[in-house]
Amino acid sequence: MPNRNVHTVHSKNGWTNRYENSNRTLGYYDTKAKAQAVGREKAIQNNSEHIIHGLNGRIQNKNSYGSDPCPPRDKK
Repeated sequence: MPNRNVHTVHSKNGWTNRYENSNRTLGYYDTKAKAQAVGREKAIQNNSEHIIHGLNGRIQNKNSYGSDPCPPRDKK
């Protein structure tokens, strides 16, 4: 299985996690924190990136859990 990035996004049913370029939903959650925790675990299992979106759909944060070909230069 290729390294598939996990997106945490808001939907009409609450917060959800989805694989990139897929309509497959990994589950619905009441809070963003719960969805982020599960999304992080999926990204770690897949050695991929976890992309967190806000209510407006814009990316708020990215976390890489695999071999990142372009590691960040700045320190958070």
